[in-house]
Amino acid sequence: MIELRDISKIYQIGDERVHALDHAWLHIRPHEFVSVIGPSGSGKSTLMNIIGCLDVADAGQYLLDGMPIEAYSENELAEVRNRKIGFVFQSFNLIPKLSARENVELPLIYQKVRRAERVRRVQEALERVGLAKRANHLPTELSGGQQQRVAIARALVTRPSLILADEPTGNLDSRTTGEIMAIFRELHEQGNTILLITHDNEIARQARRVVHILDGRLSEVTL
Repeated sequence: MIELRDISKIYQIGDERVHALDHAWLHIRPHEFVSVIGPSGSGKSTLMNIIGCLDVADAGQYLLDGMPIEAYSENELAEVRNRKIGFVFQSFNLIPKLSARENVELPLIYQKVRRAERVRRVQEALERVGLAKRANHLPTELSGGQQQRVAIARALVTRPSLILADEPTGNLDSRTTGEIMAIFRELHEQGNTILLITHDNEIARQARRVVHILDGRLSEVTL
């Protein structure tokens, strides 16, 4: 599903050239649960942005479902992000004035899905994360863990082939972290492909494969 071939990304910061990704190679098969672990500044966010088609590499090749990303136009990349990839962020990124139901529904509106189908799929997504009874609550009326559940439901509702989770437990306490990770494990068991970015060893070890990143270089970790 995901294949990075000799990917490099360099940022110019003042007089210094920073190799955010330095000849990185990575292969993720369909239905895998993979974590990428590394300290702050190791290149994790750059890796996620490139895999999520939010940024492009300076060198190397990225194939998504066998198709080189450079072959896509900007509009096609937007379509890939909306249909193939579900994003879950540390800060939840919910719209404060919209209810849980409305936040989850938003990607389907962008896809021009018919209303009856939207209602059904939103209900299904909220049920999968155990929040069907809180569907009409605003984000401010939900705990951090509940907000992250809404964010996961929003990622799921488009039925993406890949879920990208960037530090999804970073703002949560240990009990809520356990609950959120249980959801990710369940989603994996149901056939979802998951790539989880983290700095936490305990979180990383819950994936089936662990990849370490340091100074923009990737290496497999043996559990």
